[in-house]
Amino acid sequence: MNVEVFKFGGASVNSADGIRKVAQILDLFPGKSMMLILSALGKTTNAMERMLHHYMEKDAVSMVEEYNQVKAYHLDIVHELFGDKTHPVFTEIESHFEALHRILRQDRVTGYDETYDRVVSFGEIFSTTILYHYLVLEGLEIRLFDATSILHTDNSFRDARIDWKKTQLAIQKQLFTFFQEKRGSIGLTQGFIGRSPEGKPTTLGREGSDFTAAVIGYCMRVKKVTVWKDVPGVLNADPIWFDDPEKLDTLSFLEAIELAYYGAKIFHPKTIKPLENANITLDVRSFHHPEEEGTLVKNMQEWKISTPIFIRKENQVLISISPRDFSFIVEENLSHIFTILASLHVKANVTQNSAISFSICVDNDPVKIKPLIRELQKTFEVRYNDGLELYTIRHYTDEAVQRITSGRNILLEQKSRNTIHFVLQHPPQ
Repeated sequence: MNVEVFKFGGASVNSADGIRKVAQILDLFPGKSMMLILSALGKTTNAMERMLHHYMEKDAVSMVEEYNQVKAYHLDIVHELFGDKTHPVFTEIESHFEALHRILRQDRVTGYDETYDRVVSFGEIFSTTILYHYLVLEGLEIRLFDATSILHTDNSFRDARIDWKKTQLAIQKQLFTFFQEKRGSIGLTQGFIGRSPEGKPTTLGREGSDFTAAVIGYCMRVKKVTVWKDVPGVLNADPIWFDDPEKLDTLSFLEAIELAYYGAKIFHPKTIKPLENANITLDVRSFHHPEEEGTLVKNMQEWKISTPIFIRKENQVLISISPRDFSFIVEENLSHIFTILASLHVKANVTQNSAISFSICVDNDPVKIKPLIRELQKTFEVRYNDGLELYTIRHYTDEAVQRITSGRNILLEQKSRNTIHFVLQHPPQ
């Protein structure tokens, strides 16, 4: 279908100026049918997670403080964009915050993951409400679609899997019909969130808005999905911690899958598969300089690179697991360990085994790590270090390795033909 699918991230759309910038970018595509996917504004997801933590800990004072800050942040943006309090956006935003407040006033009746999806998904509801009304104010023909009526999932809360059949039917019924009747119009929906078979809100995993765009692009069989970022394209390192990153003009689907799997923040790990399956190009472009070319991620028979690519994951835990009787680590032990990991939905970022020990490096998710260690300790001797960093270098060179490891204590090193991993401690203060 001849529709532009655009995803806008919260790192770029983090203020009233960010909302205005979206409208300016859309002006560059006059007459085009466009489907927009929007993340929560700025650092709202982080704030919602802190709010949820206080709720779960029954720290009402801290929870209300966080809630008020999130509300004030959004209302400040609304006041700057619309000014007049009589605009209907004020009533809608207040209604959404009241719905969130009702949840937070209730006693917890569900598990953490399900509660997470009920609470944190409001971030995208706030953002799309504001953007929708602003684009209407700008005179654009636009319709706001509820993502929970489009993206159908299972009930794996916090990491829901797409029900492709139901989602395809919903997109056919809603989006196809809209764009056929309203050519040159704009559709808008929330990224990151979906709906379980029971009608409950689900989320697709952290940074899941990219995946939402890929799912919609796949179901609509578009030619290209564009992700607007606060960087010029796909870089060989995160500019937040790397001084002189290089932009990659092209990237193969295969390489993109590897980078996403190892934790590159440029897109969600699940984003690439539906695009590759339907041969849809992913265009990663600069939100701040939309006239410049970004990075094209596409199906390429042969792709070469002459520069290393660095991926950094902070807040890691290295867990070493050994049989209590000093026997060998055998297949039965590994099967039991991975059964525990799967049951707690913990992803092993790196694994390594010796004769009597098995080590895994995982994200330090406090909700998951404590139960994981407790469960492992029922059978094994367990030791762990936290506060670590995991560095992955694709297409590594000696110079690249030296740049990352110099002066650092290496707790784990793993090397293959194209990839090397280091689990490192912070340098002493």
